Amino acid sequence: MTIASMTQQGCGVRAMARALGRSASTISREISRNSGVVLYGSHTAQQQCVARRRAGRAETKLDVRGVRWGVVVEFLKARWSPQQIASTLAFVFPDDPDLQVSHETIYTAIYAQPRGELRRQLIACLRHGRSTRMPRTRGVDRRGQIPDMVSIHVRPPEVDDRIMPGHWEGDFIKGAGNKSSVGVLVERSSRLVLLAKMDDATAASALAGFSQKLNSIAEPMRQSLTYDQGKELTRHKDLTARTGVAVYFCDPHSPWQRGTCENTNGLLRQYLPKGTDLSAYSQEQLDAIADSLNTRPRATHGFQSPLVVFARMLALTHPASTSTH
Repeated sequence: MTIASMTQQGCGVRAMARALGRSASTISREISRNSGVVLYGSHTAQQQCVARRRAGRAETKLDVRGVRWGVVVEFLKARWSPQQIASTLAFVFPDDPDLQVSHETIYTAIYAQPRGELRRQLIACLRHGRSTRMPRTRGVDRRGQIPDMVSIHVRPPEVDDRIMPGHWEGDFIKGAGNKSSVGVLVERSSRLVLLAKMDDATAASALAGFSQKLNSIAEPMRQSLTYDQGKELTRHKDLTARTGVAVYFCDPHSPWQRGTCENTNGLLRQYLPKGTDLSAYSQEQLDAIADSLNTRPRATHGFQSPLVVFARMLALTHPASTSTH
């Protein structure tokens, strides 16, 4: 407004600069860049400024005013993950990139929403519902290396196929304040669950608890164990010596490499909620929880239970044995 008013009064650039506390070159560029057909006007200058900003910024693929954003929001409300939405759009519109969108773009659009009820609703639709986006890379692992660990990348390929039984995934689930824990073992093919009571989260407790549970299984069903790089499995070589189970370690921060166990942990939280003191559970109570999961019908098995599938596999590999515990 000041520049427009002083221009109409015939003031010079330097006079305007002194009045506004700016350099004369700044005022000169503003006038030459935003003048209309006749004179500099504040309304015209603002319009030209907005037009330049829009022209210099690429249009977002998920404009909140667009149809595609509405489609994404409806899928999110149906509890679809961004990966599922992105894959579905790519499958339905394989020849039209304009109708496709990556899962990273969906995450960015969600977390770019201004704080308010809509943002809270969208974040609540995500699997973990975190208020902020976790970085894609989380830095260098500073926990130290487990001695003589064998990488998951040299694990036999038949483990990935889930055809051959006897391959397990393991984890610790922690209780209130990380002061109590329970050992979890899941057989990859049948999804059978074993739970081991732990006195603490030390390597000695993990060795004793996992050894006892694995040795309760018939030998043909004890082939391998895939674990993350938790320090509680430092004595993995002793575990192999006691049970005959080969131990393979996932890459750091790669929970999807033992996704069966991660999914099972989610089911277990129905019985062992976060913030619970897990030391209060006896081994008998943990066995009862495992039995509840193992007798539950599973869609992945045509609604047969993991116990039935495991027993069938056991009968094929070791006909003389009928025990699973």
